[in-house]
Amino acid sequence: MFNRLWLVFAQAVTVLLAAWFVTANLKPEWISQEITDLSSRPVLLKEASYDGSLSPGSYHEAVKNSMPAVVNIFTNKSSKAKTRQGVKPNSSDPFSQYFGDQSPQVDPSSSLGSGVLVGADGIILTNHHVISDADEIEVAFADGRKFRAKIIGSDPETDIAVLKIDAKELPTPITLGRLESVHVGDVVLAIGNPFGVGQTVTSGIVSALGRDHVGINTFENFIQTDAAINPGNSGGALIDTKGNLIGINTAIYSNNGGSMGIGFAIPISLAKQVMESILKSGVVTRGWIGVEPQNLSKDLAESLGLVGNTQGVLISGLLVGGPAERSGIKAGDVLTSVNGQSTKDVKQLLNQIAELGPGNEAKIELLRKGKKLSVEIKIGKRPKAASAK
Repeated sequence: MFNRLWLVFAQAVTVLLAAWFVTANLKPEWISQEITDLSSRPVLLKEASYDGSLSPGSYHEAVKNSMPAVVNIFTNKSSKAKTRQGVKPNSSDPFSQYFGDQSPQVDPSSSLGSGVLVGADGIILTNHHVISDADEIEVAFADGRKFRAKIIGSDPETDIAVLKIDAKELPTPITLGRLESVHVGDVVLAIGNPFGVGQTVTSGIVSALGRDHVGINTFENFIQTDAAINPGNSGGALIDTKGNLIGINTAIYSNNGGSMGIGFAIPISLAKQVMESILKSGVVTRGWIGVEPQNLSKDLAESLGLVGNTQGVLISGLLVGGPAERSGIKAGDVLTSVNGQSTKDVKQLLNQIAELGPGNEAKIELLRKGKKLSVEIKIGKRPKAASAK
């Protein structure tokens, strides 16, 4: 029975194929007409309507308002200049990308970065390491216009630089945000020129605030974010969802040359303070007392006969004739507070003294051979950094 059915099926297929072959050779227009009829039938597609509104959760308006103020910065450096170029992405230093904002499309004497227009008169904020040792600086806007820029001043200890361009009809400067409005978990956007591909926006959240002891700058108070930041983003904008500038992107933690979700931005409060000082006097003036401080480890505290939970900074040396020596501070003293604010480590001490400013008086609390004492000290002027870190 099965063999008979199979024979019938095979014969039917043979007849149909023979009929198609004869028709295709004798009346091919019949077949082409049938195909044409099928192809001419409209395909019904379901398309979304668009009423001009933004998608829920879109940050288009924030980017639209701030992106025109973010610029690309191109610099040329002499071959003899001691630059931050040439650090390989696979360097054992995880912060190598802080140093090497070099485009694969330019020669080794050129580098690129980003900047932010903050003043209608052509004032631009960027990183010191983007323009350090540069012979020529060119600023390019998103509309394609390019201008030569000059350095008003820079501060290697915070990695902030201030540039100026002479141009008319500039985009609206970016609006500065307020650091107190920024919270861990807030959505943020990074705008810059990564790897020289062109202006790019990435998103993430604020991962941490007040991040210090990173080992990048002398004075650190970073906003940490997981928004993708790559070489070329340095000096670019970190904005909130309203388009306000809250930080200047400066470094990433990476061991592969690209973003690993740990980026750092200088908070706008610090960047603004440095910028205002540079615009006013051309330099940044900070307080200084002329001491060689050392963090107080547990073993060191025990060797000095201090209680185990004692917090402070050991004064291991003093500058002869400096503010600290003149006030009576001695080597071996443990500095515990400045103007009533406890001092836990060297980094905190540097920030406390720097913020006071030269000429101001400060009350210093000390431990000397286990006994408490206080001294009044007149803050001096911190010497200019010899070079960038």
